[in-house]
Amino acid sequence: MDKTADVVIAGGAVIGSATAYYLRKLGFDGSILVVEKDPSYAQCCTTRSAGGIRQQFSTPENILMSRFGAAFVRSAGDRLAVAGEAPHIPFHEAGYLFLATAAGMAVLAANHALQTRLGARVALLAPAELAARFPWLTVGDLAGGSLGLADEGWIDPYALLQGFRRKARSLGVAYLADEAVGLRRHGNRIAAVALARTGAVGCGAVVNAAGARAADVAAFAGLALPVRPRKRFVYVFDCRTPVPGAPLVIDPGGVYFRPEGAAYIGGVSPPAEDDPDCLDLELDDRLFDDVVWPALAHRVPAFAAIKLLRAWAGHYDYNTLDQNVILGPHPEVGNFYFANGFSGHGLQQSPAVGRGIAELIAYGAYRTLDLGRFSYDRVLTGAARNKLWERFVSHGGRADHAIRA
Repeated sequence: MDKTADVVIAGGAVIGSATAYYLRKLGFDGSILVVEKDPSYAQCCTTRSAGGIRQQFSTPENILMSRFGAAFVRSAGDRLAVAGEAPHIPFHEAGYLFLATAAGMAVLAANHALQTRLGARVALLAPAELAARFPWLTVGDLAGGSLGLADEGWIDPYALLQGFRRKARSLGVAYLADEAVGLRRHGNRIAAVALARTGAVGCGAVVNAAGARAADVAAFAGLALPVRPRKRFVYVFDCRTPVPGAPLVIDPGGVYFRPEGAAYIGGVSPPAEDDPDCLDLELDDRLFDDVVWPALAHRVPAFAAIKLLRAWAGHYDYNTLDQNVILGPHPEVGNFYFANGFSGHGLQQSPAVGRGIAELIAYGAYRTLDLGRFSYDRVLTGAARNKLWERFVSHGGRADHAIRA
């Protein structure tokens, strides 16, 4: 193969493939090489997510990115068709329901005001309205809830990934089963990417889309990245009593559940003191037994009799600074682009992020949605916690609310 490429993308899951697709869509005619160590995608963050799409964030750019993501999914058949064959990416538009006690209601209301101002269809519901709409729900300890009425739900993550990948390849993007093991930096530029089997590949630009291993790729260039691999469990359970019309429900304490066919899935983020950096996929049912099941049984009495069927583990590329994506070029290494630290939001933000990174490479600036707020600069200044920390409704006020989205 030619050992040079105008753009090398380290990581070929949904973020890397969306970036490659948008580079071609924007008319970038240089060579694009996507490097993916696991072309089966069996262990990547994308395919092990729960596939969620929601509008209910507290940062404007996050809301706008997810609104674009929902619109993209609706039109993905047309956008990603190859030779007249459209990918099948069904959108289960059942909504997200954030529940709040009195302690969290002010945050829920403030978020709702911002979300609706930006065009999201979200309804604030009083306890009586929650009980009328969801009679299986315990509402006595709630002050209210926020329900997405449109453009919220879940999709098949693998289907979206493969749709991007297949379309990008049809547009001349090269995919290589290999692994980045080093970067050759010459001053303020990356000159080449060292691959485990292929050797050095010269490059004009590098995009770090390496998911849970993003900090390793950044470190190859001597760059610090506050993104760590954090394991999250998704539990699949059955219930004898139907819970009709359930959206994805987030309890005030952070436990969530949603329907999955005839069964349900759910989970919760572990406490910070029990959340080490981790790249293995070993399962542990303690969180389910000690935290998830008791919370589910309290909120939905029918869930007192659930049966755990199976579980799976995946990873967040967890931004320890503020749980938001770090996006765009490094201020001192201008041809090294970050698309890292999604902290569970990567799937739904992939269309907007792919478009944004492609605009930076092709045009030198954002043109459709200014995502400069997510730049690497905040890592250097340490100002992220005050400016970008997502406000979620929970007893503990955790920014990481456990939803594998």
